[in-house]
Amino acid sequence: MTNETRQRLLDALLSCGAIDRCKYTAGLDFAAYERDRMVRDAVERRLGIIGEALSRAAVLEPVLVDRIPELRQIVGLRNRVIHGYDAVDDEIVWDIVQNKLPRLQARVVELLGKDDLQ
Repeated sequence: MTNETRQRLLDALLSCGAIDRCKYTAGLDFAAYERDRMVRDAVERRLGIIGEALSRAAVLEPVLVDRIPELRQIVGLRNRVIHGYDAVDDEIVWDIVQNKLPRLQARVVELLGKDDLQ
């Protein structure tokens, strides 16, 4: 894995951790999340960073598309958050944060632990 690929994966991991460890959504249920514009903005920003970082990493190391099966969906979410900001579905974002982000975070940690993606 190149240093640049590693850095992009670390960027994605940092944003996963910001949503998780910084507790952007700690103590919130969906209704509270939906009411809090600042939390939604922060989560959406971090999801955009995750998508962009993984997109750049996949350009550098195309094998990542196979190693992170949901990579295209993550990049698609980034595009929706950035370009289709007026059509972001809060329920989908909430589901991603609660159910999918922890798996992605674990997968990125696993990839970073490997010296070679081949």
